[in-house]
Amino acid sequence: MSIKRIKSGERMSQAVVHGNLVYTAGQVAQNAGGESVTEQTKDILNAIDGLLAEAGSDKSKLISATIWLSDIGTFAEMNAVWDAWVSPGNTPARACVESKLAAPQFTVEIGVIAAID
Repeated sequence: MSIKRIKSGERMSQAVVHGNLVYTAGQVAQNAGGESVTEQTKDILNAIDGLLAEAGSDKSKLISATIWLSDIGTFAEMNAVWDAWVSPGNTPARACVESKLAAPQFTVEIGVIAAID
């Protein structure tokens, strides 16, 4: 079974396709670092949409999602954006935890696994 790597670098790939699944790396707000949790979440979900499209999938095929917040007190703010984005009736299994992230300008990180038809 082949493996396809999307947007690969020396350290990691932004997504990897294996079989009928696409796995994304944890995505941070590359265009909205330092902005509000709302803006960072929107930026991340836009990036995930792009990675899923490049892999031949979309958010209606999400299987699981892991969300890291630098402050769990922003859970409701992140959820407001997530709830507006996620495909109704196709919500994935999901975990959300508080965690120190790689750089202080990032307050949200999201990674997903999705099916490919």
